[in-house]
Amino acid sequence: MTHARSIWNNGVKTGIIGGVAVLIISLVGMVVSFNRRDIIFEFIAMGHTLLLMTGILIGYTAAKKTTATTTMVKCFNAVVASLVTFSFLALLVIIGNAVNLRAILVNASPMLYKALTLGHHDSAAGIFIILGIGLLCGICAAVLYSVPTAVRRITITALCSVVIAGVLQDLLRPVLLAWGPMSVISDFLFAGNGLTAAGALTVILVIAGIMTVWNFKGDDVKENYQHFSGGTQRGIKIGAFVLLACVLLILPQIVGLFLSEVLTIVGLYVLLGLGLNIVVGYAGLLDLGYVAFFAIGSYVTAILTSPELGFFALNFWQALPFAVLVGICFGVLLGIPVLKMRGDYLAIATLGFGEIIRILVLSDALRPWLGGAQGINKIGKPSLMGYEFSQPQEIYYFILAGCLLVVFISMRLKDSRLGRAWMAMREDEDVAQAMGINLVATKLLAFASGAGFSALSGAIFSAKIGSVYPHSFSVFISINIICLIIVGGMGSIPGVIVGAAALVGLPELLREFADYRMFVYGAALVAMMLLRPEGLWPDVRHKMELHKDESVAEEPQVSTAT
Repeated sequence: MTHARSIWNNGVKTGIIGGVAVLIISLVGMVVSFNRRDIIFEFIAMGHTLLLMTGILIGYTAAKKTTATTTMVKCFNAVVASLVTFSFLALLVIIGNAVNLRAILVNASPMLYKALTLGHHDSAAGIFIILGIGLLCGICAAVLYSVPTAVRRITITALCSVVIAGVLQDLLRPVLLAWGPMSVISDFLFAGNGLTAAGALTVILVIAGIMTVWNFKGDDVKENYQHFSGGTQRGIKIGAFVLLACVLLILPQIVGLFLSEVLTIVGLYVLLGLGLNIVVGYAGLLDLGYVAFFAIGSYVTAILTSPELGFFALNFWQALPFAVLVGICFGVLLGIPVLKMRGDYLAIATLGFGEIIRILVLSDALRPWLGGAQGINKIGKPSLMGYEFSQPQEIYYFILAGCLLVVFISMRLKDSRLGRAWMAMREDEDVAQAMGINLVATKLLAFASGAGFSALSGAIFSAKIGSVYPHSFSVFISINIICLIIVGGMGSIPGVIVGAAALVGLPELLREFADYRMFVYGAALVAMMLLRPEGLWPDVRHKMELHKDESVAEEPQVSTAT
């Protein structure tokens, strides 16, 4: 009776949730659309990979949720959950063959049924194929759950590396082909519209081998590193930074024009994210109107450099300090009326500020000075010793310099007296004030710092595209920056870079699937909040705070009996 209840509560119910998920994925058209790109050429497509990953994840979740003490019951629940998940797809094909669902669901087409059944949608064999795939996913999930943690981590990482290589083939191929000797590796790894079978197997073996070696020798390497003298450790760090700098410097010459443009967009969001990371990640002030400072930096630069308005005739370098200074002033002006606000109230107030700026820019009253809905054109581009930064491969270096400057300032601020005051205020404002921290000055400095970085990014943005329009500064920009900070890891500088690459760079690389961008975006955010709330590259302190209860639960209980 206990086992039956466990199967129902963990296997069947979890499978129903998975079934709804795969139905949504199928009926919004993702499976058919994603199948245009192969992960392994002529073997498995991207849409099928998405369904398989969902089935395995549902099965693994069912096994993990099972409270039974025996591994057999947990593994059985994993198989049941995956079977129930794929039974929803089988039911869809059965109903779709009997009834024309396209009158209600546009994407319920024969092409979808053919993709789900591997071409056997008009026979009973297709149903058994779907259920067989569900059974296979359940077995894989059960095996992953039952193997040791190290083996599971290595297996998942190796398989995910194949998926990532297949998805990012448009990025990896140009990089490999740009280097003459590496073109042989490109031909070996990729063929047609995906990885070759030999290339996929090689990726699995290489990643698994590296992780296996690190699993056995990683602790020894860390221990040996700790025994090095301070000078040796410093030399290793400098060498790593020099290598990274060399890669960053030659990157636009390798990846080409389109990927350089993607890198510049990611760089702009890194600048914005680093500024908001001070306000939200360090100081704990939820600012949803952050795009306002981005707009201010762009418009100040446009007003000072564009001959279209005829007010000033400054070059970019002369206008840049004014743009940053005006952004800082507006950051202080925003901070003054919201000093006593916290949490949701602060978020709503700052959101209103962002909308005020956008509406003012659109207003007819300020049109002679700000251009109204038509914006401002002919913005001056940055130049250095006669060399103008105009193309993406040139703008990249300019944005890279800005990112390095802001990263350096952020690192220095984080470890400074002011940075510690921000973190104390983030934890508890009342306690921070009781410890002697001036909340007014600390908050205003946080708003001013973040606004300055945002205005810097706005100035670079306006110079990059040569024009500014009000629609470029919607509230979605602020939300996007908040999301990349959360996904990357709040308070973490590397996390901002990783978050920008994941939420901004990846969608730009996969523009052929732009119709599903927001759907995948939302699903990824939900998954991150459930599975890894601390972010992809979390700050150590923030990670400890999120897992504080788990650490306490793991501590041995001390008996107080007398």
